Amino acid sequence: MSIYLGIDTSNYTTSCAAFNSASGEVVSLRKLLPVKSGDKGIRQSDAVFHHTKQLPGLMSKLFKNTDKADAVSYSAAPRNIDDSYMPCFLVGECAAVSIASSSGARLYRTHHQTGHILAALYSCKRLDLLKSNKSFVALHVSGGTTDMLLCTPCKENVLDIEQIGGSLDLKAGQAVDRVGVMLGLDFPCGIELEKLAAKSNADFKIRPVIKGLDCCLSGLENKCRDMHNSDYPAEDIAKYCLEYIGSTICAMCVNAVDKYGDMPMVFAGGVMSDVLIKKMILSRLNGFFAEPEFSCDNAVGTALFGALKEGVI
Repeated sequence: MSIYLGIDTSNYTTSCAAFNSASGEVVSLRKLLPVKSGDKGIRQSDAVFHHTKQLPGLMSKLFKNTDKADAVSYSAAPRNIDDSYMPCFLVGECAAVSIASSSGARLYRTHHQTGHILAALYSCKRLDLLKSNKSFVALHVSGGTTDMLLCTPCKENVLDIEQIGGSLDLKAGQAVDRVGVMLGLDFPCGIELEKLAAKSNADFKIRPVIKGLDCCLSGLENKCRDMHNSDYPAEDIAKYCLEYIGSTICAMCVNAVDKYGDMPMVFAGGVMSDVLIKKMILSRLNGFFAEPEFSCDNAVGTALFGALKEGVI
């Protein structure tokens, strides 16, 4: 038996997780970074400060009933591309390297986006997709991404990820949070916006702006602002926002099937935990969704990365 530790210090969540190779179970802990009411985000300097304060407490709690780690993996950057960088990930890197150096644990470096996809595969019981040479499509939709990804299993990085589509302007999670703050909700707004939308009985005819496998979402924010200024009920604005995002993702996926053929589609990221959006997509497409706890930022996929590198999964 080996314990695989994962650490992820993303832009809005401090996360750590432990994977037990014998039982196949994970223990996951995370804590949102505090954001001032009315703000639409957080400065990187503040994110680094709060991660530094929060991570030791989470790690102490994680290992209270868990054996010491035999291997530790960390998310080093948002994506596995050359210019991907955020200072907040340095907190997780510092902790992981220190743990490995002092304990002799094996050390692995991965990326936040890879972790999201692996966590989704674990949650929906489709880690078998990593055992073949066949590609699958992953939609990573969160505060910082609206990415359509062609994923191919590989030895070095577990997944070779190629972006084949995405938003050309505003990201889906940004739209959710900006509309939510406009409606008086606290950031991050996803859960409360979903609750608000559930109260609406309005019907909308939505025409998403699609350019092949890419989309544009800036018009969504403008439309919601116009609705707000015209005194539309808040629940109707919330429902319009989420249905627009759902319609957009559906259209992108349909175009991906036309271009690449029918292949598995995996949906990851915090926005993909929204029930309304999930129902819209599944009414038109076959897909695999992570449970909400594995959709939002977490370190489960990061922990799994080490186990996959060592071939124990």
